Amino acid sequence: MTSTPAIRYPRHPANLDPFVEMLGPALTVEFLLKFGGSTIYFPNDPKGKSEAEALVGPLRLKALGKRLPHDRARVPTARGWVAHALRAEGRSVAEIARLCGRSDVQVRSYLKSSPHGASHPAEAPESRQLRLF
Repeated sequence: MTSTPAIRYPRHPANLDPFVEMLGPALTVEFLLKFGGSTIYFPNDPKGKSEAEALVGPLRLKALGKRLPHDRARVPTARGWVAHALRAEGRSVAEIARLCGRSDVQVRSYLKSSPHGASHPAEAPESRQLRLF
């Protein structure tokens, strides 16, 4: 038996905590690619009628709804993190660009920066500016 190496996803931004905790990073990437930027209703009793439920299942959708502050929520796009996560899966820049609906130039820009943007300065690349004090 050959075991495939586990994918090491980049650390996600804090606004994705409910999604990553309930869905896991791989399913979160798929969820964000499909529903990112749209407002979704998270029912207390899913009835099998939504695309979101078809993707993640009724139990995960209900659990995700309980983690969010309201039963309707706008799903974040998190394009930079998604690009880094897809790269961690071994996808090419061209494939990431097609999946994200961005140009290859924009994807390369995402991949050069920190996966969670400037909100995490400890993991951002060091500045070339000299310290004054």
